[in-house]
Amino acid sequence: MRLDKFLKVSRLIKRRTVANEACDAGRVSVNGKEAKASYEVKTGDVLEIRFGARLTRARVMGIKESPRKDEASDLVEMIP
Repeated sequence: MRLDKFLKVSRLIKRRTVANEACDAGRVSVNGKEAKASYEVKTGDVLEIRFGARLTRARVMGIKESPRKDEASDLVEMIP
């Protein structure tokens, strides 16, 4: 699944266009490297999202095309 779509379905970012813009601006990295919106997300990848001074880290636990709201939190594990 594309990175921008995964960020949306996992509800880490609210809209896919915002996720796409964050990737283009270099604010999203996967496994320590900047990633484009077209990056194919795999289970076990570590995502870092920077918005201003806030840094969000999450590990991909699963990939699902269209999860329900209560299933979305099972797709990622937040890393402190």
